Amino acid sequence: MDFFMPLSKGKGGDEGNLAWWQLSLIGVGCTIGTGFFLGSAIGIKITGPSIVLSFVLAAIGTYIVYNLLAQMTAEDPQDGSFCYYASKAYGRWAGFSCGWNYWSSNILIMGSQLTALSILSKFWFPNIPLWLFASGYAIMSIIVVITGSKGFDKVENLLAIIKTAAIVMFIIIAFAAVFGWLHGDIQHAGIPDGANSWFAEKWKGFWSSLIYAFYAYGGIEVIGLMAMRLKKKEDAPKAGIIMLIVLVVIYVSSLGFAVFMASHGTFSAKESPFVTALAPYQFTFFPHVFNAAIILAGFSTMTASLFGVTTLLVTLADSGDAPKLFAKKLKKFKDLPLTSLILAVIGLMASIVTALLLPGKIYEYITTAAGILILFNWTFIVISALKILTINIGGKLLAFSGIILILAAVSGTLMEESIRMGFFVSLLFTALIGLAAIIMQKKVWK
Repeated sequence: MDFFMPLSKGKGGDEGNLAWWQLSLIGVGCTIGTGFFLGSAIGIKITGPSIVLSFVLAAIGTYIVYNLLAQMTAEDPQDGSFCYYASKAYGRWAGFSCGWNYWSSNILIMGSQLTALSILSKFWFPNIPLWLFASGYAIMSIIVVITGSKGFDKVENLLAIIKTAAIVMFIIIAFAAVFGWLHGDIQHAGIPDGANSWFAEKWKGFWSSLIYAFYAYGGIEVIGLMAMRLKKKEDAPKAGIIMLIVLVVIYVSSLGFAVFMASHGTFSAKESPFVTALAPYQFTFFPHVFNAAIILAGFSTMTASLFGVTTLLVTLADSGDAPKLFAKKLKKFKDLPLTSLILAVIGLMASIVTALLLPGKIYEYITTAAGILILFNWTFIVISALKILTINIGGKLLAFSGIILILAAVSGTLMEESIRMGFFVSLLFTALIGLAAIIMQKKVWK
């Protein structure tokens, strides 16, 4: 997951200036993030070369979700996107839950990005504590939000290009290496010769790896929100399909090269699988360039998320789904919603403290919990579409197949001890949001 756009529960609009191919390109740049650069390493570690199959299955599930969301957008364009459709299908509690679930998932995503940046920075400075890096990046991100920037969108687009270029660079170098054009005497792991080689940690490992594959596609719901900016809203399905095709090609080819070049035991959650794959070639430039590209991209993601959750809380307050104090803005600071920013900063501080207390496992926990919360919202998208849209039998079977894939990814986190805690963290967030919805239903909305 690599991007966040503020939600707005409002009326649909007809204005838009994006062509479908522009939305596709934005989606590719927005989706690729540290969840892929580092999260995929965890997936490889727990399942081996079959991580490639995990990403294919996750792509199918992602397509099902986006296709349904795009159909709802084309039929009834609304700024609130999936939160609006959840409310339309099941009542205000559903829209409220979606909004706060999305806010919570992005708070965790900020923590995930923050931890990833810190892990990557230790590549150059291994003796500096993780929490110190986390503090530094958090402060820089807060400063950007407070000062504001007219060219922020341009910077985000530039850094999205850097992320994509880094992966393409790896694919090109890996292609040359596999075909013996670079140091042809180096032995690669090669294509697995049996089920035990493909599924290094048996079926449980493969099951557990699904969450990281889905997490790498996280952001598809954001493209549903941005579909409101299309010139032709009916082009939303086409934009999503092209985006997914490009993502699948990039993800599967890059991971395929990585697991072909390096053996299962060499991958680590603290290093990008692409750096690991090229380590035997001792390219002095690649690890540094690749690491820097990911850090720049990750920082842009975290800062965009901080902007996003701050704006979202204002929207929730304006619609009565959050206390009104979070909607207050300071004109002296470019209409900065200070109270909303403070709550987001508290989330960042919690991530820093957690990184200090649990430096070895925090990235796995946060990434897992964030991925599960995203999938909860995806489930809402599917079940909302089943109630709102007129879908034939084939479409319904496809929708239920998407739900099964999502449930498989969520339940798979219980199979792996190293990420199991993330499942319970997500349940805690869900329970708190559900309790708040019940209280609002009984005390406020009635």
